[in-house]
Amino acid sequence: MSKLKLLHDISRIRRAKLQTSIDQTIADDVELLAEWSNNETQYVVNELLRFALAQEEDFQKYKATVASNGSRSQGMTKTVSVPVKPGVDAESKSDQLGSSTTVQV
Repeated sequence: MSKLKLLHDISRIRRAKLQTSIDQTIADDVELLAEWSNNETQYVVNELLRFALAQEEDFQKYKATVASNGSRSQGMTKTVSVPVKPGVDAESKSDQLGSSTTVQV
């Protein structure tokens, strides 16, 4: 199993705007992770998403198929909806019902 590895003090990437709402407990953890790693929140969110996408085997197969078919032209953007499965623990379920935070990356 792969592990997420955050490099400390290395916030440097080209950014595109993405706006979404996330559970408050997740937002708090992301902020804490950013503080711990001495990085910007945007960097931490990008690394978490990059890690999650790399772990999804079916998506990686689809991505390879799309790339090999050449059906994606440069400069064309596409909106994709990615479902997020909430955790199972009871405490986070109660937090998920009442609180969310909007994060811009």
